[in-house]
Amino acid sequence: MLQGRKAEGQEPTDGAARLRPMEDFDGSLATRVYLSLKDAILSIAYRPGEILRKGDICERLGVSRSPVSEAVARLAAEGLVDIVPQAGTFVARFSMAEIREGAFLREAIELAAIEQVAQTITSDQLTELRRNLRVQEALVADGDEAGFYALDGAFHEMLLSFTGYRKLAQVSQTAWLHVNRARQLVLPVPGRIEATLDEHRAILAALEARDPQAARNATRVHLRKLIYYLEPLEREHPDLFNPA
Repeated sequence: MLQGRKAEGQEPTDGAARLRPMEDFDGSLATRVYLSLKDAILSIAYRPGEILRKGDICERLGVSRSPVSEAVARLAAEGLVDIVPQAGTFVARFSMAEIREGAFLREAIELAAIEQVAQTITSDQLTELRRNLRVQEALVADGDEAGFYALDGAFHEMLLSFTGYRKLAQVSQTAWLHVNRARQLVLPVPGRIEATLDEHRAILAALEARDPQAARNATRVHLRKLIYYLEPLEREHPDLFNPA
């Protein structure tokens, strides 16, 4: 589990002030606005329940209202924002039902994938994973939690890509979307990043042994640890969750 990006210095009260510039993203104007907003929502720069003020977003990103409206519509379709007539547009609150479903789907996909990969993985693919893990270790040593977050995602994407199924990573990311956002609340747990690194090492060791069952077991333990930490969030942060 990983730590989300934090703003430097005093954190602004306006979510739009925490948007990354569009130059950080690729694609059309509307796509870059969408990616900037999505990044802010997934990293909790915009907190669940917070209002999205289109005027502030336009000013921050230097765009007209049209690409912002298009971006908001895409986010609404993904369930990341709620558009309330006569009230405004708000960042969607968490739903434990969606989180549990997303975790269930991600586990089903990754366990099937890792079992296959353990039987077919090549020496070059193992080398890629080892390199990724060495960088993870360096990032942990340096206290670079945001960097570790990126390498964690790349580690899992590589595992899925090794199946040879091109759309698998995209399907998994879609299933994981709401879990990925909620886990930002867990990241400050002391020792969790170090534990995540150890879990990645266990997965790699099982793949090096080409042991499908050990790989499944190590992956299951890794993924379920996240839900173990997420379950109490609804009690600890009721203002961030929809009523059950």
